[in-house]
Amino acid sequence: MDTEGIDIALFDMDGSLADYDGAMVRDLESLRAPDEPTVSRESLWQTETGEHVLARMKLIKGQPGWWLNLDPIPAGMTVLALCQQLGFDVHVLTKGPKRHSQAWDEKVQWCQRHIGPDVDIHVTSDKGLVYGKLLYDDYPDYMIRWLKHRPRGLGIMPVSAANRDFVHPNVVKWDGTNIAEVARAVAVVKKRNPGEALAL
Repeated sequence: MDTEGIDIALFDMDGSLADYDGAMVRDLESLRAPDEPTVSRESLWQTETGEHVLARMKLIKGQPGWWLNLDPIPAGMTVLALCQQLGFDVHVLTKGPKRHSQAWDEKVQWCQRHIGPDVDIHVTSDKGLVYGKLLYDDYPDYMIRWLKHRPRGLGIMPVSAANRDFVHPNVVKWDGTNIAEVARAVAVVKKRNPGEALAL
């Protein structure tokens, strides 16, 4: 199918719509030894370099229902609702953990529960292969990969400790207070014709 010109908005799940970090920090804390440092949202990605921490994370993510019961992130759901109001066809674009096959099914159930029963969901190992006019994602590497294939696309990135210094001319940062800026960028990419450059 030729998708060029179709108004598709892609939304990442973990850290963007679903609170992976909050749940992981909570569950790592429950397994922490008394002499170990406390893990926070800010230190989570540095903490997971330890083999024992990775083993704990594998145990946590392998629990039935863990992915399904992640809390929605209100800021992400706000941007998703904005895109729907502006007429975008919203699709979820998420990576499927190769070692946690039940996560694939639970991610689908999560989307149906929190977004709607008919939402389109793409579970992939390469986000750069999926078409959309915009991508909402918190992880710079995935954003760069997607923009490499969609140089006229718009990225919207919820600000976190891990991406605070990331800058790209096609990416608008979303800190929960600048909804007018985000809405303007979404409107611009919605009106962009096929082949036209993105002019933010």
